[in-house]
Amino acid sequence: MSNRFKPKYHIKKGDRVVVIAGNDKDLKKPREVHAVLMDKGRVIVEGVNVVTHHTKPNAQNTKGGIVKKEAPIHISNVMLWDAKSGAGTKVKIDRQDGKPVRISKKSGEAIK
Repeated sequence: MSNRFKPKYHIKKGDRVVVIAGNDKDLKKPREVHAVLMDKGRVIVEGVNVVTHHTKPNAQNTKGGIVKKEAPIHISNVMLWDAKSGAGTKVKIDRQDGKPVRISKKSGEAIK
C-alpha cells in the first residue's frame, strides 16, 4: 500500500479498548491491544476471538496438539477505553507542544 493512501487509526499497541461488536462484545471490560495490523485494518486483542489451532509435532514442539490463540478482529469493532468515565470513548487529535495528543471526547482527558 502506498504512503499516499495509508490509513490512520486512533488505536495503538498497548492501548486499553472495549469490544463493541461481535461474539466477545463487552462494553464494561477493558482489554489490551497486542498488535495492530495496519494494512488489513485489524487488531489483536487479549482474550478476544480465541481460535484453536491443531499443530503437528515438529522440532520446536515435540508433542504437537491443540493451541489456543487470539485471531485479529476488525478495528471498527473496538473503542478506546476512558478510565475516568469508565466507558468506551471516541478520540480527537489535538496538538500540545507541537505533538499530536489523543484526547477523550467524553472526559476531555489526554489518553496515555
